[in-house]
Amino acid sequence: MKGKKSEENLRHKRTVGEYLAFLSIKYEINPEKFLVALRSAEEHKISRCDNISIQCRGKTKNSFIFLIMRESEVIAQFRMDKEFLFNRSNQLRNFMGNDRIRRYLAKKARTATANSIKDLRTGMTHINLKVRILEVAEPKRVVTRYGNTASVAKALIADETGTIKLCLWNGQINSVSVGDIIQIENAQASMFRGEKQLSLGKKGTLNNEVFKPQSKSMELPAAKN
Repeated sequence: MKGKKSEENLRHKRTVGEYLAFLSIKYEINPEKFLVALRSAEEHKISRCDNISIQCRGKTKNSFIFLIMRESEVIAQFRMDKEFLFNRSNQLRNFMGNDRIRRYLAKKARTATANSIKDLRTGMTHINLKVRILEVAEPKRVVTRYGNTASVAKALIADETGTIKLCLWNGQINSVSVGDIIQIENAQASMFRGEKQLSLGKKGTLNNEVFKPQSKSMELPAAKN
């Protein structure tokens, strides 16, 4: 009986973790801040995280009931085990690979379009944007999942609606400079350690030659000094 109960608890924990991870993806909530905000709501009755509010609506000996709202819209209400909530080793990024999230992102990518940075959503593909390079971080040497070493750098890019990080690899890094206005084609948006970013992947391209003659007149944010 004890072994069976442990299996049921583990299955329940996994379900809660996957559901919270799904909410963080769907409503673009920082996943680790989300857990912290839930713990805060348990203590203070209410808390905020990014664009949502969290209320602790009830307690039992072993669980809590949470209500999640975005402005005046109720987006979720669920029960969570006390053990899961206060287990500090729980991290929502460990639940991001579940089938529900993959199906949601695949469906979203098929139907979504973006013409500016503010319109970008996690899971979008075939993204085409005209942006200015504001910053380029120092490259780092990393080992890829295929066992190869590569150089990677994050560039901060901007249009008139906002900013986002662009992940550059190897030769892409030296192909751009701070102040350049570039055209990005076939990029994809993803979430990395709770931060939204763009990457070019195998099919994506960037081009800065076409904008160089008129770059001074483009109405995009100026590069940072």
